[in-house]
Amino acid sequence: MDISVKNKIKSIVGQENYFDSFEDRLVYSYDGTPVIHQMPEAVVFPKDEEQISRILELANNVKFNVVPRGAGTGLSGGSVPTENSVVVVMTRWNKILEIDEKNLTATVQPGVVTGVLQKEVEKIGLFYPPDPGSLNVCTIGGNVANNAGGLRGLKYGVTKNYVLGVEIVLPDGKFLRTGGKNMKDVAGYNLRDFIVGSEGTLGIITKVLLKLIPKPTKSITILAFFDKLTDSAQAVSDIIAAKITPAMMEFLDNTTINCVEDYTKIGLPRNVEALLLIEVDGRGSEVKDDAETIKFILKKNKAVAVREAFDEAQANILKTARRSAFSALARKMPTTILEDATVPRSELPVMIEKIVKASKMFDVMIGNFGHAGDGNLHPTALTDEREQKELDKAYRAFDYIFDEAIKLGGTITGEHGTGLAKKQFLEKVTGPVGLDMMMRIKKAIDVNNILNPGKIFSLSPRCEGTLPRKREQIKNFDENFS
Repeated sequence: MDISVKNKIKSIVGQENYFDSFEDRLVYSYDGTPVIHQMPEAVVFPKDEEQISRILELANNVKFNVVPRGAGTGLSGGSVPTENSVVVVMTRWNKILEIDEKNLTATVQPGVVTGVLQKEVEKIGLFYPPDPGSLNVCTIGGNVANNAGGLRGLKYGVTKNYVLGVEIVLPDGKFLRTGGKNMKDVAGYNLRDFIVGSEGTLGIITKVLLKLIPKPTKSITILAFFDKLTDSAQAVSDIIAAKITPAMMEFLDNTTINCVEDYTKIGLPRNVEALLLIEVDGRGSEVKDDAETIKFILKKNKAVAVREAFDEAQANILKTARRSAFSALARKMPTTILEDATVPRSELPVMIEKIVKASKMFDVMIGNFGHAGDGNLHPTALTDEREQKELDKAYRAFDYIFDEAIKLGGTITGEHGTGLAKKQFLEKVTGPVGLDMMMRIKKAIDVNNILNPGKIFSLSPRCEGTLPRKREQIKNFDENFS
């Protein structure tokens, strides 16, 4: 990037909000996705919508790319810089602007941490259900951009179910406000849902209006262990068939159980094949009745032990242990590749068997955990990116897993997004007509393809860049292209 362009960007945001040293750019050259990384030309922290608008206008005029970024916890490469790009970081936009108890809404800036919002609304008896595993770090803007899910997705849905409105700066620098506090509004196209899950390719989010609900007054957390994976999967199917919808129904396999126990030391048995963590919540006696029915179904499906958390503190320990699954697995090997193949709930037992088969077929260690109640599994390859042969085995295993998920009527991602990591599989899910429609929408809104290009799908070779697979190559890349 020409120094004159960098000076223009600096003049827009101010010297104190502009960074382009090697060290600063290195920090923002990757996100939570392993292996994929690339150096940006600069990193900026805009102070207001006007600055964002001016950056985008400049990008259109001189043709550089703009990559929006929140906390960088994404797992599909969605906030990894592309070639000739400036990263726009939104973490300083972290104010809860309003909690409206009359309309049960919260208006927030995109940099608000999800867990912080949850704690604030719970103080007044309200509830924001979406809870990604990284809730104590990830931001609302990133959640909206990727339509994040989480442990409570089975009963409460995902981020899109709680977004009432958004304000964004479009790729051409214009401002868009869509949605509002009305519970019903069918005026024209639903642009709000259009933005949710667009992974920063259609606009930079500056404000979000979220729906809140009354906080459940009672919950019961249950832990069950199984000697066979298939028994645990069948128990999940039987619970759903019994017309019970738990708040969460989480699955861990033996590899994950052992890694979590090494990490948390909470007394999980190491010799079982599977664990189910289930929570039912609500109001009144129905919660207790549902819990008893679930225990009966678990035992009928050969659970070797069924335990109920005796208080909220113990329940939180169990849920925290589940949320630590990714971190715990990451301690096992130098590189941890976490995916989220998703299938119809009825196909969960088959998908679990396919993941076990992939591990054996391609000789790669795979820990498997996920949101069993909604068919969203997280097969996690434990490998070493320094050994290309080992990395290739992991990629072949995921190729197989995604193909099998699609054959079962599933999809390549339930909550992580497509990003850079899975765009080569997208047409298998959408078909050529669906993919073409998405690309036409992107072209119409982002004429010069400057906003987070190369994510989800590719429109231009210019925006692809070369993503080095080894981190030690980043320095060489920087020296050669700066």
